[in-house]
Amino acid sequence: QLMVVESGGGLVQPGDSLTLSCAAFGFSLRHYAIGWFRQAPGEGRKAVSCISGYDGSAYYADSEKGRFTIASDDAKNTVYLQMKTLKPEDSGVYYCAAVYAAFHRCSLSDNYDYWGQGTQVTVSS
Repeated sequence: QLMVVESGGGLVQPGDSLTLSCAAFGFSLRHYAIGWFRQAPGEGRKAVSCISGYDGSAYYADSEKGRFTIASDDAKNTVYLQMKTLKPEDSGVYYCAAVYAAFHRCSLSDNYDYWGQGTQVTVSS
């Protein structure tokens, strides 16, 4: 059974850093793209970043460029989202998701098939 599980959320202050983890089960990250998404209360789900198992390429939404870094550890079959200089508007439930992509790079607009349960990030003073 294919599944992804997020962890690492919490309550932090503006300007702090936080790293989220997305552990993959039942498949190899080398053949899949992993995306991170954020959903704030009352808003739709927004794509934040993705990384390609195909070639390791990574993409970010404009508002996250320079502050967020996505990385994959194939040995642990886990993808990380390092978030720095956090702002209150970064708050929300963060989801990771997977889509089969053995031969192409990820895209923030891909239709991802396997979703985790989400982890809450709250940035507040």
